[in-house]
Amino acid sequence: MLNRRHIRIKVMQALYAFKGNESEDLKVTDKFLNNSLNSMYDLYLSIVSLIIEVHKKAEDHQDKTQKKFLATKAEKNPNLKFIKNEVLMMLSANEALKAELEHRKVNPWYLDFEYVDLTFKAIMESDLYKDYMKTSVSSFKEDKNFVISIFEDVIAPNDKLYDYFEDKKLTWLDDIPVVNTSVLKLLKRLKPSASEKHFLPKLFKDEDDRGFGIDLLKKTILNQSGFSAEIANKTKNWDSERITQIDTVLMQMAICEFQKFPSIPVKVTINEYLEIAKEYSTPKSSNFINGILDKIVKEYKAENKFNKVGRGLL
Repeated sequence: MLNRRHIRIKVMQALYAFKGNESEDLKVTDKFLNNSLNSMYDLYLSIVSLIIEVHKKAEDHQDKTQKKFLATKAEKNPNLKFIKNEVLMMLSANEALKAELEHRKVNPWYLDFEYVDLTFKAIMESDLYKDYMKTSVSSFKEDKNFVISIFEDVIAPNDKLYDYFEDKKLTWLDDIPVVNTSVLKLLKRLKPSASEKHFLPKLFKDEDDRGFGIDLLKKTILNQSGFSAEIANKTKNWDSERITQIDTVLMQMAICEFQKFPSIPVKVTINEYLEIAKEYSTPKSSNFINGILDKIVKEYKAENKFNKVGRGLL
């Protein structure tokens, strides 16, 4: 679910949030990073459980409609295509997913049920739903494509849901696009024979990625003074107040990767931080950071300071 760029963003946020004495910062910042990384999975579970709750809402709505005293013929004999959607039924019946929700105590919709209602209403009013319900039977492929379309066009872009998640946890603001993309990928890869674990993806691709964020955070903090001195040496003609804190943090992280991560190519490091700067800092930051990092790279090459292993890493 998490890629290296998003891990770097999480580390940047942790470094930006806490500053001061290096030894005092380490424990607090490490805890902040771990909580931020782990809470991303809670966001994923919240979004998937919203789809399940919408399906339950449809079943309850149908049941109440059928039991109306003056129910119409159509209400008494409804089209159950949405309720019997195979993908939605797979999600609702997924015991492994239920166990994980209980284990992590993720149940936001019990109290905030109005967001289930507004999502259900938005789906019912969509043209996607109306077109889907024109027939009463469907294949697994049609059911899957419908759920994918609903997620892409109704759930993911919903501004009220976006605001809700942002209010729940500030760090989720940057996680929403990544998590939505992960949900979409899982839906697209879903097969009728998929195991229940299909909807319980790993937060990290592998153990290297799991350790990367923590190592980057610790090594940046423990060497922050030295990295800051290098930056100051390359920005003597710059007013320090004009250099944003985010730019400083990104350059410190980049220098850390230059020095402490021998397997990461220099070009990868530079490109990653330039892209992050474009998204999180000022319009001119990426050019500024690129200029400073370029000076540092040339100096390291001239003085043979790089400790990179493997071919093509410089």
